[in-house]
Amino acid sequence: MPNDVYKALAHPIRREIIERLAESPATVGEATRNFGVSKPTISGHLKVLEEAGVVVRVIDGRTHRLRLDGGQLNEAGAWLERQRALWTRAFDAVEGLLEEQREGTA
Repeated sequence: MPNDVYKALAHPIRREIIERLAESPATVGEATRNFGVSKPTISGHLKVLEEAGVVVRVIDGRTHRLRLDGGQLNEAGAWLERQRALWTRAFDAVEGLLEEQREGTA
């Protein structure tokens, strides 16, 4: 499922929808206002977000309300944090080795 989250985050419109929903739940119209794209395009973006488990849609009559479900985003963020820590340690080790080499040749 984390790969689906990264796919969901890959497009600027979807990221903006997520940012809007992070502030508060909203109707589809509120969450997708002023993007300058067609309704089918918006529907496609919402489908990606829903399939990734990032956005939940609740239908009340004709009103479709969206809310953010942070569980998948948290999981993806935790993975990114683990990778950041791993790469930071690796770069620190390389930097240490390079420093030792510089001191040895000075």
